[in-house]
Amino acid sequence: MPALEQMNQILHILFVFLPFLWALGILPPPDALFLWAMEQILEFGLGGSSMSTHLRLLVMFIMSAGTAITSYFIPSTVGVVLFMTGFGFLLSLNLSDVGHKIGTKSKNLPSGPEKHFSWKECLFYIIILVFALLETGLLHHFAGFSQISKSSSQAIVGYGLMILLIILWILREIQSVYIIGIFRNPFYPKDVQTVTVFFEKQTRLMKIGIVRRILLTLVSPFAMIAFLSLDSSLQGLHSVSVSIGFTRAFRMVWQNTENALLETVIVSTVHLISNTDIWWNRNLDTGIRLLLVGIIRDRLIRFISKLQFAVTVLLTSWTEKKQRRKTTATLCILNIIFSPFVLVIIVFSTLLSSPLLPLFTLPVFLVGFPRPIQSWPGAAGTTACVCADTVYYYQMVPRLTAVLQTAMAAGSLGLLLPGSHYLGRFQDRLIWIMILECGYTYCCINIKGLELQETSCHTAEARRVDEVFEDAFEQEYTGVCSLNEHFGNVLTPCTVLPVKLYSDARNVLSGIIDSHENLKEFKGDLVKVLVWILVQYCSKRPGMKENVHNTENKGKAPLILPASNTSPPPKSPEDIDSLNSETFDDWSDDNIFDDEPTIKKVIEEKQLKDLPGTNSFIPGSVESQRVGDHSTGTVPENDLYKAVLLGYPAVDKGKQEDMPYIPLMEFSCSHSHLVCLPAEWRTSCMPNSKMKELSSLFPEDWYQFVLRQLECFHSEEKASNVLEEIANDKVLKDFYVHTVMTCYFSFFGIDNMAPSPGHILRVYSGVLPWSVALDWLTEKPELFQLALKAFRYTLKLMIDKASLGPIEDFRELIKYLEEYECDWYIGLVSDEKWKEAILQEKPYLFSLGYDSNMVRPGENLESTK
Repeated sequence: MPALEQMNQILHILFVFLPFLWALGILPPPDALFLWAMEQILEFGLGGSSMSTHLRLLVMFIMSAGTAITSYFIPSTVGVVLFMTGFGFLLSLNLSDVGHKIGTKSKNLPSGPEKHFSWKECLFYIIILVFALLETGLLHHFAGFSQISKSSSQAIVGYGLMILLIILWILREIQSVYIIGIFRNPFYPKDVQTVTVFFEKQTRLMKIGIVRRILLTLVSPFAMIAFLSLDSSLQGLHSVSVSIGFTRAFRMVWQNTENALLETVIVSTVHLISNTDIWWNRNLDTGIRLLLVGIIRDRLIRFISKLQFAVTVLLTSWTEKKQRRKTTATLCILNIIFSPFVLVIIVFSTLLSSPLLPLFTLPVFLVGFPRPIQSWPGAAGTTACVCADTVYYYQMVPRLTAVLQTAMAAGSLGLLLPGSHYLGRFQDRLIWIMILECGYTYCCINIKGLELQETSCHTAEARRVDEVFEDAFEQEYTGVCSLNEHFGNVLTPCTVLPVKLYSDARNVLSGIIDSHENLKEFKGDLVKVLVWILVQYCSKRPGMKENVHNTENKGKAPLILPASNTSPPPKSPEDIDSLNSETFDDWSDDNIFDDEPTIKKVIEEKQLKDLPGTNSFIPGSVESQRVGDHSTGTVPENDLYKAVLLGYPAVDKGKQEDMPYIPLMEFSCSHSHLVCLPAEWRTSCMPNSKMKELSSLFPEDWYQFVLRQLECFHSEEKASNVLEEIANDKVLKDFYVHTVMTCYFSFFGIDNMAPSPGHILRVYSGVLPWSVALDWLTEKPELFQLALKAFRYTLKLMIDKASLGPIEDFRELIKYLEEYECDWYIGLVSDEKWKEAILQEKPYLFSLGYDSNMVRPGENLESTK
């Protein structure tokens, strides 16, 4: 056969060049060649789209090819049209999930948001499918009876499609900042910095976008279905060209409506203005014409893009100093001399839909091997690098996705094509967005958060991006229609998207954190904040709210206060337990030599379990023996009468003597236990003399004011009286004085002077100075975290007072603290709770850091909000 002989000769020539093509990297590996071939056939032969994953590509290719093959064997013309219309619509939907696939997933973060079909969407798609099938069947049935090759009704629909294409193009260009990338859009907001004005004009543009979306998703598909249903080429059944061409055409109507509308208008216009006897109209049916126009359109766009890229590389290699080399001039001259050969390389790269590769970034161009759009292995985002900045991008992505959906529907991002790239910019963050897959009312995208400006190269590149955006969105334009100063740049500004995300503001605390007056007030405010946080914590504990309505029927709650010189109640030898000497008020040498413990105090330990080293001997501590064991969960009543008293004579073994005890102390208010501190926080670790000295710093008026502001009672009539009784309870107050002042002492240690900025930074970071109370506080993790939070709140309060002015009264102070509790996270950037606060979208974040590069000591502390 002559055809086989010619093919044999061509292959012999091709085989000779295979090693040369392999050496240049043009010959693709088998997997890339296979996926690329499937993608090209699916997109141009079957009317589909590039897929976001290789598995989706394989499944969609099989389903689409099966649809084209099945349509060839259907005997009825109406059946063929209905089958193509129905499956073309169904295959253009994203049946697995609707919405966007996020490419910033990682193992340490929960999976990105996925939106599945809702009943409203299902109902909408069913209605669209039913109307499409009705329109196709009725039009084709009635048009099939008339022997028309060039139908007047089809010509009228073609004119309507032309008008529709022009309207859609105008509405799309109005949404962007530049019209066709050259002229400034007069309808776009001129100053995006004025938020209110920007949103007003953006709302008007969104209304225009809604009109465009209706025309694009509802009017255009049905108009093109009418054009295809009226075509006489569908009368020729059992034709491969009809099956392939019209299967693609009915699929493109939904899969890529804008491109399908352009192709249909071109075919209709050529058919109307050209002679019917030419080869184009005589030998090709409408489906094959649309297929060829689609291939030409795609390859023409790629050729222009690659030609622009080659010219850009050629010019920048000479104009940019960092890219200019000794051989640059020679290479530029050679490119001009051999420009026809360079054009051949560009054309060859365009035909293969393969990348154009500049060798070592020089103006020496090679053709890369053909590959699918998704050229990376695995799903998008599986190889993402997780770092400290990942959480900021992850918080941003769901918000950005929702806004992108609106902008894409309105046409603000231009024509959406798989493989297109978009760059988002905010402060020091860059977002890289890639279109992976497009269909009817959905678009799969890959969002990547780029690394921050760590090097000078990154800073220079980001600055260039900022210049392009500033000239487009922040520069004031006096003329009605200005020109794009960066026309021809690879970056064409599209629009501004309002996204809720975190802004980074760093402030130097010089003059605030080193001010003696501020630091002096800091110590007084710290006691107040400690009181407020502990009262809030105790009043909101889970067990406390359940007991609010049951306190009236109960008796007064017994609690322990240190006392002496009283007669003991009956005691039991099983009630004796060991206790570390860190809870002693004073030291006594007599007790060091005791063989038995004198008395015991019951301490509930819920936070500390199996701490290492708790059984080891500590020099200076009293090691005691456990006489009896108690079953878990039961505490004898006599334990409440035990206390540690030192300085009494030793007791011989075997003797039973009356021991001193602590009498049963009662709250003066039966409701006081609702805000009482946990038992393990009421142990003692400081001498009485030191505690009396610190008690004078306790703000009793503030303590009573905080208690009176509580809202833990549902009955408003009795609440004020009950809170007044609680505030006047001296026993409860003494417990708060003891715990608050012990925490206060642990922050500053023995030194009672004003803290230094370095001391504040260390304590803010959780590094406390040594003191008698240090071990006592660190052994209670929950109390330690509350005290540390109070310290951080106080620092934020000091900065706010220095910036906004002094606080007038207690109500304003509580307002500040409530705002910190609800709207702020105040801590360290390295904390896990910092990440949790970002994901929970706390309105404000605050952190304190140290900059060693700054010279002056007072200027090396920074706050981040």
